[in-house]
Amino acid sequence: MPEVALKHERIAAVLAREIRSGLVRRGAQLPGEVELAKRFSVSRNTVRSALAVLAEEGLITTRTGKGSFVLFDGRPVDSGPGWSYALAEQGVETRMRTVRIELDRDPELAGRLGLESPEVIVIERLRQLADGPAISIERSRLPALESLRDLPERGLENGSITATLHRAGLHLDHCEQRLRGRPLDAAEAELLGRPEGTWFLHTERTSWTADDRFAEYADCLLDPEHFELNLTDAG
Repeated sequence: MPEVALKHERIAAVLAREIRSGLVRRGAQLPGEVELAKRFSVSRNTVRSALAVLAEEGLITTRTGKGSFVLFDGRPVDSGPGWSYALAEQGVETRMRTVRIELDRDPELAGRLGLESPEVIVIERLRQLADGPAISIERSRLPALESLRDLPERGLENGSITATLHRAGLHLDHCEQRLRGRPLDAAEAELLGRPEGTWFLHTERTSWTADDRFAEYADCLLDPEHFELNLTDAG
């Protein structure tokens, strides 16, 4: 069944605007989940998913037992893979469809990152516009921790990888990213409904926790008609 995530994306978009505009300052604590749920007339689970999006964007940090605090200080922020609320903010409605979640092995990734085990949880999702056309393939590899090994059966926490990682005790802290363009291979082209060889933006992001534990490797193919990269010189 497609994962329609518009509600929490729109809440994240509203809160992101307030943070970026300076209405909520760096270091300020956001209202609690109950208060936010009342403000937006949604469940606490929806609020948690919205906060997970903001955390993924580097706008807030959540401290267990204390709440969520603003990180953004007005300087340009690398938006990373958090395309959901950026699209929602522009009025573009999308939905996510999970193509697969399975336990697999990735010796190449394990060797490159120096991981003890090559076992990973593979999550592959397709982002589609509300009227149907697919605009991205978003693939993640998570460490096959005991707390994550049942993901193929239970699915993602509120449709969010970040919320799923938080539940497993993995809080994203820092990452490395790369961006390039490349043509779609045959399997990708079939999944996206595009001609083989069509050029897409290709992003790779590897994320770790504050104590340098591997948390996620994300590999995304993005339709350049709907996604773009803006670079700002903050110097």
